[in-house]
Amino acid sequence: MKTYENQGNKDTRSGFGAGLTELGKTNENVVALCADLIGSLKMDDFKNNHPERFFQIGIAEANMIGIAAGLTIGGKIPFTGTFANFSTGRVYDQIRQSVVYSGKNVKICASHAGITLGEDGATHQILEDIGLMKMLPGMTVINTCDYNQTKAATLAIAEHNGPVYLRFGRPKVANFTNEDQTFEIGKAVTLTEGTDVTIVATGHLVWEALKASKVLHEKGISAEVINIHTIKPLDDKAILDSVRKTGCIVTAEEHNYLGGLGESVSRVLAKHLPTPQEYVATNDTFGESGTPAQLMEKYGLNSNAIIKATENVLKRK
Repeated sequence: MKTYENQGNKDTRSGFGAGLTELGKTNENVVALCADLIGSLKMDDFKNNHPERFFQIGIAEANMIGIAAGLTIGGKIPFTGTFANFSTGRVYDQIRQSVVYSGKNVKICASHAGITLGEDGATHQILEDIGLMKMLPGMTVINTCDYNQTKAATLAIAEHNGPVYLRFGRPKVANFTNEDQTFEIGKAVTLTEGTDVTIVATGHLVWEALKASKVLHEKGISAEVINIHTIKPLDDKAILDSVRKTGCIVTAEEHNYLGGLGESVSRVLAKHLPTPQEYVATNDTFGESGTPAQLMEKYGLNSNAIIKATENVLKRK
């Protein structure tokens, strides 16, 4: 069984900041816009080194999206930054009309996603943003798992022509993917191979899936773990190839089970290969205040929940 080592906990938002800093040096068309959260989005270095390409919009997220759309007309590649809740739910009309319907090359970069935003509570957390974004025609949706992958994704989306939603988080989490990785949009990454069950995970739940797979291995259960960093376009082939071997699947995400990764996987399976599936996700609910660890435990978004879901789905094979 292949194992992965934690290179040290880092927050994924800092991976975005590092990627943006590198883009500032290598791509003069990249511009950055922020809605009064420069420190939270780790945009300080870009702002300090390229003040002529940085725009502080203030607490006016709808205006930020409109300005970003306009900047693309002049050939710029705008990266917008604020919390995931404000990046999507607050400005859905502007994203739909000014960016996606118009085919503008805007990169919507969203930090503090999911319940791991923590103590700020339900009004600032969002658990439906992936669903909102993936339903927009032509929108690419990416949800990265660690610092290294977030940095690589930030670099990759600058080369992609079209609107992108890049989702990442606030807390420090395990950093375990390769530092020099090449990020391929729409290409899933098989982390461990297995024969009994497929576990596909996204974002913070990828490391939890790897932890779960170790425990399952000790129980004699061979789990194939797949990192789905791109929710849309989804790597249908990777999912289908895996479940043809294993015969059942668990999906894991820090998102509502309605509209998220699990629902996208269900569509693929229903169309091509009906397969027993269990969901690790929030159950049609808002979040609440608490530490990230407390909330992940309460809402069943950790390795223990993945192990339980695996044991349940194996009974249905």
